[in-house]
Amino acid sequence: MAVPKRRTSKAKRDMRRSSNMKMDAPALSVCPQCHEPKLPHRVCPNCNYYDGKEVVSAEA
Repeated sequence: MAVPKRRTSKAKRDMRRSSNMKMDAPALSVCPQCHEPKLPHRVCPNCNYYDGKEVVSAEA
C-alpha cells in the first residue's frame, strides 16, 4: 500500500482543491411558455412544455 513520504504542504493541498472552486453553477434559461427559469434543453418543471409543445401531461 502506498504511503506518503512527506507531509503535503498547505500550498500543494490548496492548489489541488482549487479546481473545485472554478466550477460554475449550471446556466438557466427562461421558459417561453411560463417565463420561469429552467435548465436549457430540458422540459420545464413548472409547465411541462418543451419546444412549444406539452411533453408531459399535467394530471392531478
